[in-house]
Amino acid sequence: MLLPVLGLVLVALCGLLLFGLATVRVGVLAVVIGVVAAVVPVAIVVPAFLWIDRWEPEPARFLLIAFVWGACVATLTALLVNDTAAAVGDMLLGIGHGDTFSAVVSAPLVEEAVKAVPVVALLWLRPREFDGLVDGIVYAGFSAAGFAFTENIYYFGRAFAENGFGDGTSGGVLAAFVLRGVLSPFTHPLFTVLTGIGVGVGARTKVAPLKVLAPLGGYLGAVLLHALWNAAATLGGATTFLDVYFLIMVPMFVGVLLLVLWQRRREQRIVAAALPAMAEARWIARSEVELLASLRGRRRWRRQARRESGRRAARAVADYQAGVTELAFLRRNLRLGHSDNGDRRRHDELLAVVRATRAEAVRQAEAGRRAARNG
Repeated sequence: MLLPVLGLVLVALCGLLLFGLATVRVGVLAVVIGVVAAVVPVAIVVPAFLWIDRWEPEPARFLLIAFVWGACVATLTALLVNDTAAAVGDMLLGIGHGDTFSAVVSAPLVEEAVKAVPVVALLWLRPREFDGLVDGIVYAGFSAAGFAFTENIYYFGRAFAENGFGDGTSGGVLAAFVLRGVLSPFTHPLFTVLTGIGVGVGARTKVAPLKVLAPLGGYLGAVLLHALWNAAATLGGATTFLDVYFLIMVPMFVGVLLLVLWQRRREQRIVAAALPAMAEARWIARSEVELLASLRGRRRWRRQARRESGRRAARAVADYQAGVTELAFLRRNLRLGHSDNGDRRRHDELLAVVRATRAEAVRQAEAGRRAARNG
């Protein structure tokens, strides 16, 4: 009972400290301007990760925890450590070199570590929530999106405090928004997604060394990419920055996007392959196989349920679809031997969920039809 309360208190304290620090540095109006500007990139990034997670949606509370951790705890931790690193760098390397040391060395090491905490914690505490790469990508993306949201508030606020709105080419909020909100809204998520990929690989591999080496390799990849990006922005000129952006960052983004598309297609094949046997066992109706085998069919089914029987019916159908998906993934793991006694118990639990949610979907559909006839 105490853990959720302590967690909320910790997050609230971190949020208040961040707000206080930002207000002291740039002023209240600048913080407000920063919040407004920072909402736009996060409104693009978060739906993108929800789209990735369509086949087997992760629990909303865990996604929220990952986002809030990145926005509050991870950001405050990184701020304190990076400021300390900058001060030490000034003492050891000379005045003016501390910020460079912090940006190129401290920030990549510390920020990628703290952003990865929710991913590793969820794998440790809720291993059943990890079915592979997509789960690692989504949790890492939400943590990084929260981190980028808070960081953007400060950067946009500082730009306003120093140069006002600007004109989009010189200093100011518009120029900062073009750089961080238009050209690179996925920068922080891209870094941390590499760690998420490593954690996803480690979560499902049966090769013992990979359980450690895959997450570590993902983290090191995230650190190196982050350091390269910061070095290009800090040490290089405009030409160097653009070279890194177009020759490294854009190809990396495209590569991760292709990996995501491949994984989504793989998840679709896993579900589609499991449906005929589930229909044969009479866990689902044969007429439902085609509807459950594609996202388009599922979406059309929910819309029809809402149109004919209301929101509750559509929610019941969505719960049924989610239960079928989880059962399909678990049955594949059992078939491949990637399971233990806990997974076999989980199979019986999920089967009960599928039957119960299907019965509820049928009940809601019948109730909706009766109400329509009586109306």
